[in-house]
Amino acid sequence: MTTSKDHPEAEFPDSAAQTAPDTDQRVWHAGGLEPMPIRKLPQAPPSVHILGPTVFLVALGVGMGEAYMWPRLVLLFGPEIRWLFLIGVTLQAIVLLEMSRYAMATGESIFMGAARVFKPLMWFFFVAAILIYIWPGHLSAGALAFESLTGVPWQVTGVLGMLLVGVVFSLAKVIYPLLESLLGLLIGVLVVGTAVIASLVGTWNDLSTTITGMFAFGYLPAEALSPAWFPVIVGSIAFAGPSGMQQMWNTLQLRDKGAGMGAHIPKIRGLRHAGEEEAMPSRGFMFDTEDPEEMQKWKGWRRWITFDAILLFWGITMLVTISFTILAQAAARTSPDVVTLLREGEREAALSAMSDSFAAAGSPALGGLFLGFIALIGLNATLGLFDSFSRGQADMAYFFVPGARRFKISHLYALFLWGVIAFGIVILLFGPADGPAGILDILAFLSTFAMGAYCVVLLLVNNRMLPKPIRPKLWTNVVIGFGAVFYLGMLFYSLVRFGVVVS
Repeated sequence: MTTSKDHPEAEFPDSAAQTAPDTDQRVWHAGGLEPMPIRKLPQAPPSVHILGPTVFLVALGVGMGEAYMWPRLVLLFGPEIRWLFLIGVTLQAIVLLEMSRYAMATGESIFMGAARVFKPLMWFFFVAAILIYIWPGHLSAGALAFESLTGVPWQVTGVLGMLLVGVVFSLAKVIYPLLESLLGLLIGVLVVGTAVIASLVGTWNDLSTTITGMFAFGYLPAEALSPAWFPVIVGSIAFAGPSGMQQMWNTLQLRDKGAGMGAHIPKIRGLRHAGEEEAMPSRGFMFDTEDPEEMQKWKGWRRWITFDAILLFWGITMLVTISFTILAQAAARTSPDVVTLLREGEREAALSAMSDSFAAAGSPALGGLFLGFIALIGLNATLGLFDSFSRGQADMAYFFVPGARRFKISHLYALFLWGVIAFGIVILLFGPADGPAGILDILAFLSTFAMGAYCVVLLLVNNRMLPKPIRPKLWTNVVIGFGAVFYLGMLFYSLVRFGVVVS
């Protein structure tokens, strides 16, 4: 069989299939790794559905960006600042569609796609994930809310929460179905709960300014461009939806769901059941893009993921952030000193103010209910984040670290899961950041760098490693290219103009 090195991308044929003369097996050559055998694409499920792999992105998207970072900006600068949120979450919806393109066509993660283009690209993300996600920002902010509710120190709750996540994932037989069910339930509670809270404390005028604020394009008050707040705005844009590498990790959740050619790849199991795991193939698969029947099935899968991206991801994320923006405006009325406190460096003041605004609508117990929602959001995001990190690192280690294939991928998953938990505990107890809000701001800003980088990689992978009939259209490439410039441009402007990452 010929190797992919004999077929540089510029010489790829338009067909999805080539014939390997020594085995008579059709394969698709992509980059410098092992070619992908041609297999049948499964039939796509109905487009309209309740749960899918995007529940992971919704769980991570409906997190501290929507519940904490953006309400804080609204308190400071008004709802007109939300035009930046609209750009951020719309960009991420399109990124979701393009990340899924490669994953569903091949059954491989985007990390494998990056390695097919140039292996150091994959190693960049391997290292970046470790450097960025030792910061347990979501859980620490949720733990802070729990401290306000119960008096239990946030470090204690954060440590116990991380240990709980590790135990749950280690005992699960097959991790994906458990996590999908847990996150689906939590998302339902959060969406309904935040909408009810907003309707109790907000006014019709709050709703009106929240919606019109999304279209105040270009609005940036002078204070927003200061060294204290511009880096926070940059991080908040990254947190408009799932931040950092979470879109990349979603390609692994698509695989475990069996989406597209992921149906040909075994599922990851918990540590207790790792012995039941099937052998992991050394590469993904490709379908025949010259077969009209296969292309029809491919269109069905694209409709399925488009429903996820637009209605489930974009729609639910937008609904929740509207609710929290209404809460922020109500908080500004009930706690007029909150803006002064934020400007003086009291980053956690936003949570207290929104809790007080809810309590003002009924009783002090209602304020506690709001803090309970924030704690739940922190746990919800951590469930998705720790699973995603462990999947991504295990996938790259299994295929590219010498000797790693002596272990099952479930063993590697457990290694990285407990590794990030151990690092997270150290950061919570001894870390350099100034409290939970400081940890979250650092995580957000670092995530911006990863997001600009993955837009560049996404352009390379989808336009070089896929057969021409299923490559992205020009307008999609333009949007992803804009994303790369948008994220990296803001980040480097902050570094050059202010010389700071997070003030």
